Amino acid sequence: MTHPRIHAEAFPERLAIVMSDTGKSVTCGELEKVANQGAQLFRSLGIETGQTVAVWLPNCVEFLCVYWAAQRAGLYITPVATALTGEEAHYILDNSEARLLVSSDEIAGLADIEANRPSKLAHILRLHEWYSAIAAMPSTPIADESAGFHMVYSSGTTGRPKGIRLPLAGGDPTAPHMLAERAALNYGIGPGSVYLSPAPLYHTAPIAFCTSCHRLGATVVVMPRFDPEAWLQTVERYKVTVTQMVPTMFVRLLKLPDAARLAYDVSSLRHVIHAAAPCPVEIKHRMIEWLGPIIQEYYGGSEGNGSTNITAEEWLRKPGSVGKASWGKIHICDDEGNELPPHEPGIVYFEGGWDFQYLGDPDKTRDSRHPRHPGWSALGDIGYLDEDGYLFLTDRKSYMIISGGVNIYPQEVENLLITHPKVADAAVIGVPNPDFGEEVKAVVQPLDPADATPAFAQELIAHCRAHLSPVKCPRSVDFDMALPRLDNGKLYKRLLKDRYWGKTASA
Repeated sequence: MTHPRIHAEAFPERLAIVMSDTGKSVTCGELEKVANQGAQLFRSLGIETGQTVAVWLPNCVEFLCVYWAAQRAGLYITPVATALTGEEAHYILDNSEARLLVSSDEIAGLADIEANRPSKLAHILRLHEWYSAIAAMPSTPIADESAGFHMVYSSGTTGRPKGIRLPLAGGDPTAPHMLAERAALNYGIGPGSVYLSPAPLYHTAPIAFCTSCHRLGATVVVMPRFDPEAWLQTVERYKVTVTQMVPTMFVRLLKLPDAARLAYDVSSLRHVIHAAAPCPVEIKHRMIEWLGPIIQEYYGGSEGNGSTNITAEEWLRKPGSVGKASWGKIHICDDEGNELPPHEPGIVYFEGGWDFQYLGDPDKTRDSRHPRHPGWSALGDIGYLDEDGYLFLTDRKSYMIISGGVNIYPQEVENLLITHPKVADAAVIGVPNPDFGEEVKAVVQPLDPADATPAFAQELIAHCRAHLSPVKCPRSVDFDMALPRLDNGKLYKRLLKDRYWGKTASA
C-alpha cells in the first residue's frame, strides 16, 4: 500500500501527522478529506495539471495537507524556505511560475510578495483563507486526478537557488512510488512505524521522507524546529522508530551534558538516518557507541540522479565512507571527463538516475552533465571509490582551496575542528593571499562566546597542526557566534566568502 488514500480507507482513525510541541494532529481519514478538498480548490481556481503551487509555511500539519492536495491534482509543489526575504522568495515564485501560494502571517516577507506579485501568481492564501476556501469544496476526488511531485530549489550555498524539475509521472496518483519503495526496503518503514522529522519540511529530504512514510502508512511526527533535548523527549513520548537527521544535530546531541542526554528512553529507535552534509568520523563513532548500530547514511541530491547507502556495520569497516551505489552507477572522473582508478579523487558522476533539469537554466543543466556521456550527471562533489566500490567524499568542487598550486579540501579541516571540545561549529574557506592566491582561514563558532580570543585562535591552529600537514592548516582563525548554516545541515559558505572576497564570490 503506497498512498495515503489507501491507508485512509483501511485505517481512517490512525494518526497521519502530529506536531511534537502542541499535539495538533491529522488522522488518515482527515488527511484524505482535506487533500481532496484542496485538489477541488485548485481546479476551481483554474490551476491545471503540470502547473505549480508554492508553500511558504513553517513546520505545521497544513504543509503536508497542501502537499497531498497538489500531489493528486498532478501539480508541481514548490516549498519556499521560511528564512528567505521577500526578494529571495519572489525569485523562486517567479522562476517556478507558481499559480498559487499558501502562506501565513508568520512569514515576514509575505507582505513584499503581496505588494509586488510575480506575474503568474494569481492567488495568495493565508492559512485561515485556505481553510475557508477548502471548506466550500467537495471532499470527493477530482475527475482528472494524476500524480504530481515536488519541485524544490537548491539551497543556493554557492549562488542563486536552482529549480530542480523532474518529469511528472502522471497516471494514477496512488500508484507505487520508487522513493517509498526504497524507504521500505532500506529502513523497514511500514504501517507500524513512527517517523520523526526534526528538520524544516521545505527541504528536500524531510519532505521526501515524510511523504514516503505517508505512502507506507506510518505516522509522521513533526518538530517545529530542532532542539536536542526536545528531540530526546519526542522520541520517548511518541516511541519513535525512525528519524532522519543531519550531522550538526548529532554534534548538538553529543554536546549535551550526559545527565540530560542519557535521561530519556530512546530504545524504540530502529533507524537513525543521516545525510545532507559530511559527518566527522569521530562524531559518527560516538553516535554508534551511544545508540548502537542503527545509524544509517545515504548520499544523494535533490536532483535524484543517483544515491549511495551504508549501514553502521559497513561503516565501521569503512569509516568515512558514504557507501556503495544503491541507485545508479558511480563514475569518478577528472576535469576532462576521464575515469580515474580507485583511491584517486575526482568529480563524482552518477549514471542511471532521474533525468533532471535546472528550470530555466540550460547552461547549469549542461554543466552538470559529463562532457562525453550526457546520461552521467554530477552534483559538484569530489570523491573517490575504493577497491570495493565504496564512495568517500572529499569535498565540494566549489569549496576547494588552491594555495600555491596545492589543492586543499576544507572538509578535512572542518571535521577536525568540530571535534574540539570548545567548538560548536566550524567553517574553512580560502581567502586572498598576494603570494599564493589563496590561504586557509577557519571561521569558528565557539561553544562559549568568551572563548573568542586570540589565545584560543592560536590553540586551534596548534590543534590542526598536531593532526594535519602544515599546508592544510588555517593560517588564521576568525570567530562568529552563529555560522550561516542552513537548517538542512549545509553551510552557507557563499556568505562567508563574500566577507573576504566581496560579492564576486557569489557568482
